[in-house]
Amino acid sequence: MHFPVMLNEVIRCLDPKPGENFVDCTVGEGGHARAILDRNGPDGRVLGIDLDPEILHKISMSIKGTDYANRLLLVHGNFSNLKAIVEKYGFSRISGVLFDLGFSAWHIEQSGRGFSLWRNEPLDMRYDLHGSITAEAILNFWSLQDIERILRVYGEERFYRRIAREIVDSRPLKTTMDLVMAVERATPRWYHRQRIHFATRTFQALRIAVNNELENLEKALPQAFEVLCNGGRLVVISFHSLEDRIVKNFMKAKAKEGLLKMLTKKPLKPSMEEVKRNPRSRSAKLRAAAKLFK
Repeated sequence: MHFPVMLNEVIRCLDPKPGENFVDCTVGEGGHARAILDRNGPDGRVLGIDLDPEILHKISMSIKGTDYANRLLLVHGNFSNLKAIVEKYGFSRISGVLFDLGFSAWHIEQSGRGFSLWRNEPLDMRYDLHGSITAEAILNFWSLQDIERILRVYGEERFYRRIAREIVDSRPLKTTMDLVMAVERATPRWYHRQRIHFATRTFQALRIAVNNELENLEKALPQAFEVLCNGGRLVVISFHSLEDRIVKNFMKAKAKEGLLKMLTKKPLKPSMEEVKRNPRSRSAKLRAAAKLFK
């Protein structure tokens, strides 16, 4: 079952009203978008962007014949091109922009692209299958130094040197289990008994590298600010420290310039009840700000 992360907090921060328009930059399975549409009717709309055409087709089929279908505009694209997408579709008077930077349960459980370290799948990890690079290509053809950098910078993995060397020595790696076993061989036994799985940071690092996630976020945030109308709200849910740092620094810099008002003094976190219902939400952090009138 799809549980949109921190839904109550998102709605409280965006505060959608009838007739207002919103952009969901990572529409995923549509949970946040539907909740916004429940509140901004009868004329308000949501522009939903996603990198994955399969998941967009899934949403399109699920809302067919409903009121959502008339007010949810689905676009296959990268949110790093947010301003161009908004202009192309003539989407204006935008009262809020939402980024949920987590990947969906569908990607883990049904896509078959190697996002889960618990399933033996091909090492793909692309959200958009038109993307040029796969995790398998990085692991099997990139240099030792490049793989070390990915694990150190994107995964903040303490054993990045050992893991990178084991990956290179174990080539070719074809499946997620090949990668999990390589990480297991490279790391000490005590590391296998930590709270998170010992290969989590390696998988995170590769997914970020494959999809250029941090670079895309850095490009998108200034565009989100630009397309917002005065008083419009920017809400971002991040799931690891690298994303959160980018969001925090951007919002603080704009606030210092007098262009944004922080709506969250500290990042909001999911309630204990939500974490119990949806364990994947446990690392979520939500930051929100409003564009000031100039």
